[in-house]
Amino acid sequence: MENTLIFQTSPKVTIATNTFINVPIILKYEDINLIEVVQQHGIVYTTQIPIYHQDGTYLAKAVGNRLFLTDEGKKTGLKIEKHQSLWVCEMDGKTLFEIQQQTGDAFKTTAELYTPDGYFVKCTNSPTPILIDTSGNEMNIGGISMSGNIISGFKIGVWIKKDSFMMGVND
Repeated sequence: MENTLIFQTSPKVTIATNTFINVPIILKYEDINLIEVVQQHGIVYTTQIPIYHQDGTYLAKAVGNRLFLTDEGKKTGLKIEKHQSLWVCEMDGKTLFEIQQQTGDAFKTTAELYTPDGYFVKCTNSPTPILIDTSGNEMNIGGISMSGNIISGFKIGVWIKKDSFMMGVND
């Protein structure tokens, strides 16, 4: 139940063995951007990821290799701890999000990504993105398997909807 994300010093992101180059929205669910590339200070690219609880509460936001609590996250007792080369976001003793600093500006993120309506998006190093409904059942979205792809120059890399899955979208 984890997402693995590797960020590099250019607008290039590798997730689940697929590389996204110059793609501002890496992963979108319905109308919510779950993983996007943003520019800071006009020159540095990094990722931005909202962190939702499975009940839909917007808990925190990961921007690059830092975590920021939302007001709702503060009310839930969510804890963010900074260790050497590691940020950890925990709730009720369970790690929800972890950012590991690597060499230079690179970092690796492991997370449980929930959507605001409680769906769980699972995308590990296996080549198949999975959407899991609120009762824990995997939803089959066309049986698509993606591995080792390069997606370049699109507005949206992967767009998951409850009834469809699109890759390389300029909508």
